[in-house]
Amino acid sequence: MRRLLLGAMLLLSGPAWAQGADWMHGRWFGTGQPEDPSQMWLDETLPGGRFHVLHRACRKGEAFDSVQEGTWSLKGDVLTIRIEKMDGQAVPVKTDIYRILKHDRTRQTYRYEATGFVYNSRKVDARFQMPPCDLAS
Repeated sequence: MRRLLLGAMLLLSGPAWAQGADWMHGRWFGTGQPEDPSQMWLDETLPGGRFHVLHRACRKGEAFDSVQEGTWSLKGDVLTIRIEKMDGQAVPVKTDIYRILKHDRTRQTYRYEATGFVYNSRKVDARFQMPPCDLAS
C-alpha cells in the first residue's frame, strides 16, 4: 500500500504531459518548416496512439499536399512519431523525436531533436480547414 501511495504521489507531482496525454488528442494546425516558412500542416492526434497529418506546401498559389500516417507516443516531454504511410502507401518506418517545450490545451511548442527546429501549433476544432494557397503564398 505504501508503494502504491508513493507511486501515485510521484505521478501527481510530475509534469502535466507525464500524467496523461489526453491534451494531445485532437486537431492541431501550424505553419513553417525549416526551409519553407509558407508550409502548413493539420495534424489529427487520436487517443489510440494513431495520427494523421496533412502537409501543404504553397507554390505560386497552388497547393501541393502530402499525407502522413502512423503512431505517436509520449514519455515525459519526449514525443515519438513513427511514420508508417505516406499518401496512403506503406513506407519504411521513419521515427522522429520531438521535445515538448511548452503546451496547454490550446497551444503547443516543440523542438525536432534531429535539427533543433522549433514548431508551434494551435488546437483547432473539427470544422477547421487549411487556408487555401492563394491566401498563403
